[in-house]
Amino acid sequence: MTQSGLQAQLQERAARAVPAEYGQRCGTWLLRHAPGCSWWIGSVLPHGAGSIEEAEAYTAERGIPTLLQMTPGAVHPDLDAQLEARGYTRQASVSLQIAQTSQVLALAPRGALRVRLEERPTREWFDVWHSVVGGDPDPPWRLLHRITEPSAYASVELGGQTIAVGRAVADTGWAGVFGMATRPEARGKGAAGAVLAALADWASVNDAPRMYLQVEHENPAAMRLYGRVGFSELAPFYFRVKDR
Repeated sequence: MTQSGLQAQLQERAARAVPAEYGQRCGTWLLRHAPGCSWWIGSVLPHGAGSIEEAEAYTAERGIPTLLQMTPGAVHPDLDAQLEARGYTRQASVSLQIAQTSQVLALAPRGALRVRLEERPTREWFDVWHSVVGGDPDPPWRLLHRITEPSAYASVELGGQTIAVGRAVADTGWAGVFGMATRPEARGKGAAGAVLAALADWASVNDAPRMYLQVEHENPAAMRLYGRVGFSELAPFYFRVKDR
C-alpha cells in the first residue's frame, strides 16, 4: 500500500472510531455533522472524488461552517489551492502517528499503577475524561455508544481514585488510540504511559499489530510521550474552514 493510501485509510478508521451523529457520502468524500461534539468530528473527509459545492450545500443546510480535514497525501493535490482561492482559512496542525504494537508494549512504562479495562464505556471512565476535556457531556457520551468496532476503555487507579483514562478501537489490523486524559493533579506519575501499555496489550490480542493516534503539534508533552513509546509521524494534517 502506498503511504497516501495508508493515510486515507487511517483517517477513515478514525472516523469510525469517533463517529459523527450524521454522515453521508458525496462521491468518495465523507460529509459529517456532529452537534455538540468537538468541532473536528464534524469535518469533511475529502478523500478521492467529491465536490466542494456539495459539501458547502450540506453544511449550509445544517447551519454549520464548512470544515475540511486536509491530510496532504490523502486528498487531491489541487484541493488546498482551490479552497484557499474560495476563502478557506487554514487552522490547527495535527500529527497522524503510527507504531508497531509490539514496540509500544516494549517501551510503554507499566510501573505499579493499577489499570482496569472495560469493553464498554462506563460513567466513571467518562466522568474522568469529561472532567479534563469539559464541554456538554451528553453528545460525546452518545458518540461512544455509536461505535461498533471492538473497543477497550482503560482506567488508571491510584489511592482509590481514577486518575487517567484512554480508549482504543480495533479496526482491520489497527488499533486507534483516543480519549487520553489525566487529571491535572495526577500528571507526572506515569499514568498515561500505563494507559498506553494496557491498550497496547489489548491490541496485541485483538488482531491489531499496529497502532495509530492523532495529536496536536502544539501539545509538546503528548508528542514527547508518544515518541518515547515508539510512535512516529506518518503525516501531518490540518483543516481548511470557511464560515457561513
